Amino acid sequence: MASVIPVFFILVIVLGLMACGYLFVPKGPNQTTIRTAIMLTLASCYLMWMVTYMAQLHPLITPYRSKGGESL
Repeated sequence: MASVIPVFFILVIVLGLMACGYLFVPKGPNQTTIRTAIMLTLASCYLMWMVTYMAQLHPLITPYRSKGGESL
């Protein structure tokens, strides 16, 4: 049975990557832009993955099987 534990595990990894992106971006005129791009990319990817994962765990419409084995 799947659980919610991977959601929190991946969140910790993403937060760690965000911290690394914040700390290790080289100084320069575009430092803030690069940091923002890295953090927004990681946050967007995580949210998309989490929504997809949770939608598979708890679907809004329960799957059903037809009586004759025919698909619609």
